[in-house]
Amino acid sequence: MRPPSPGDPANLELTASEMRGLADEVVARVVAHVATLATQPACGDVRAEALCRSLREATPEEPAAAAPLLDALFHEWIPRSFTAPHPGYLAYIPGGGLFPAALADFISAATNRFTGVWQAAPVLLQLEANALAWLRDWMQFPATTSGLFTTGGSMATFNAILCARERHLGRELRPGVLYASTQAHLSVAKSGKLAGIFDDRVRSIAVDAAFRMRPDALAAAVRADRARGLQPFLVVSSAGTTNTGAVDPLDAIADLCAAEGLWHHVDGAYGAFFHAVPALRPLLAGLSRADSLTLDPHKGLFLPYGTGALLVRDGAALRAAHDVPQAGYLPARPDSDDFYDPSVHGPDLSRGFPGLRVWLSVKLFGAARLRAAIAEKRELALEAAERIARIPGVVLDAAPQLSLFAFHLSWRGATVADENAATRALLERVTARGRVMLTGCAVDGRFLGRVCVLSFRTRRAQIDACVEDLATEAAGLVPRALAPR
Repeated sequence: MRPPSPGDPANLELTASEMRGLADEVVARVVAHVATLATQPACGDVRAEALCRSLREATPEEPAAAAPLLDALFHEWIPRSFTAPHPGYLAYIPGGGLFPAALADFISAATNRFTGVWQAAPVLLQLEANALAWLRDWMQFPATTSGLFTTGGSMATFNAILCARERHLGRELRPGVLYASTQAHLSVAKSGKLAGIFDDRVRSIAVDAAFRMRPDALAAAVRADRARGLQPFLVVSSAGTTNTGAVDPLDAIADLCAAEGLWHHVDGAYGAFFHAVPALRPLLAGLSRADSLTLDPHKGLFLPYGTGALLVRDGAALRAAHDVPQAGYLPARPDSDDFYDPSVHGPDLSRGFPGLRVWLSVKLFGAARLRAAIAEKRELALEAAERIARIPGVVLDAAPQLSLFAFHLSWRGATVADENAATRALLERVTARGRVMLTGCAVDGRFLGRVCVLSFRTRRAQIDACVEDLATEAAGLVPRALAPR
């Protein structure tokens, strides 16, 4: 890439050959990076405080050459992070990042079309509407459903709370009470706060031995709040919790919400895409009865981070939550609700083109292939859990309801503090071996190790590596003679 002509310093346009050359420099490095993911460590060295301080700089006044910047980015800086697209990334809740979605982002940014209102890009927004309709059909939501692509599950949940608040509370927010389990994602309380439902109106409902919300405890909390003169209005259940993968009893909660006149939102950020596989739908029975549903295509549909979605059964409720008088500088809205206009379904006006990621990926792979990949992840998780449970010293705390399970180390005579320390050490040692990355969570004072199988790159070879490395490291932490039998 050459610097701008000295005679025209305001020129920022690149020639066709310059664009091609710069793109070739980028694509070559991206392809090399993706092609070698399996040989990279599953977690890079993130102890980078000194490096971060050394990178601080003043605004550059002069142009820099592309090649050295790209080399530093790919060889020095990107490796200093969690290798989230790695096939052995079994930490947190992985996604993977399908390559066609990256191409969709390139197309979106390079063509730079405005998709904030229907009239500005009606055909492009029809593609996004198609993608939302596919999600609706996979979740078996009715034709009345409206949806919205978001940056992730947090913004989807926030918009769902807005819909419930508008429908049930109107302008009287303080009496409103929101209910979620003790295992709910932190975005629920945060979104509630942003929507005007503060922590003293958020109830944490007890869970059962499998970490699922207890409908009896929920019903008791609703009765108690009504007796106090408060107004219960929203229940948030989980189709796969982040800590242990627990699926709340969605049908029973839907029954209770229907009887009590409450909005039922299902947080399906992790687990809802298993519902796209017909054979697995009984695992999520009741999901399709929800008033609204959070989805994260960057998890269960393997797309890059920053791809969330919301479905709302009564599309009018989603539109009402964002309804304001039209600005005079905008073109008139479509005459019919038959057309998808993001500006009346969500808070953004300026936005990217998030639906293209989903549309292009589904078109290029086909739904059948994606369903097969989703189903495989559950099968691999079941196999991994069964094998890991046989390792001496491992106690399985939460069997995989979908594709995530939790465990800890134990031996005769150990205290909870001993077991917590050993389980932490186990995860650190396994991750340090470089083949897989594992993370844990704290639940009721106990530290649990987690395995989450959800990357499209994770296959049986990575499960074998995970089991082998856990067995090797557990043997050094738990004396075989003291392991529980």
